Amino acid sequence: MKIVMVLMLVAVLAALASAGFFMLRKSDGGDPRGRRMARALTLRIALSVALFLFILLGWFMGWVHPSGIPAGR
Repeated sequence: MKIVMVLMLVAVLAALASAGFFMLRKSDGGDPRGRRMARALTLRIALSVALFLFILLGWFMGWVHPSGIPAGR
């Protein structure tokens, strides 16, 4: 379960990196760089939402347990 979450986080970072690459790259006439960058950012948002929902599902099903800092400290 945790491996899937880490892989999805890596995919989010890869989509963000590709959007940055398309932003800095010159347009080659065919597909404008703005469209490719927007597509990469849309993919990043979709992956982020899917990861958030997957974490909520895992918590609801009992697959993932919170282990953060106790409240009040």
